[in-house]
Amino acid sequence: MKIATFIIAYWLLFLGCGTTAKINRQSLTQIPSVLLGNFMDDYGSSYTITSKIWMHGAKSKYQLLHYSKKGNYFIAKNDDANPSDAGLYTRIDIMYFNNMESWQWGYCFTAYKSTTAQEAINTIAADTANPRKGCNGYPFSRMKKVMVKQNEQSGY
Repeated sequence: MKIATFIIAYWLLFLGCGTTAKINRQSLTQIPSVLLGNFMDDYGSSYTITSKIWMHGAKSKYQLLHYSKKGNYFIAKNDDANPSDAGLYTRIDIMYFNNMESWQWGYCFTAYKSTTAQEAINTIAADTANPRKGCNGYPFSRMKKVMVKQNEQSGY
């Protein structure tokens, strides 16, 4: 009985701790190049996105853990120093635009207060068929690439 209890406890611990391990970090090498670089959204906020970090302005930083090419979303861990929702997990859904001038794509923070990465993954995707209200009742933030002077780059 003690051995069976030990085996069950071991498997529960192994499966419970494996949530982040199940996320395929290799997927970050598959991020489309159009999503990487320096951007400005249609509200005037600036972003720097690399294969490891999503930086929104100067204070909100998200460590990218996974990119789903099939689902067009990122899973990220909110930085512990973020002004809100620090240390939690975020799902960022992406949609691409056609014939929208300089706006190439948009994003939605579909989930931003998830307690685990798996909870963020399991969040229902944003409604890309309705870009004006499909982001939890709000429009997707539209993104356009911007050039940043060498001395202004954030280093992420």
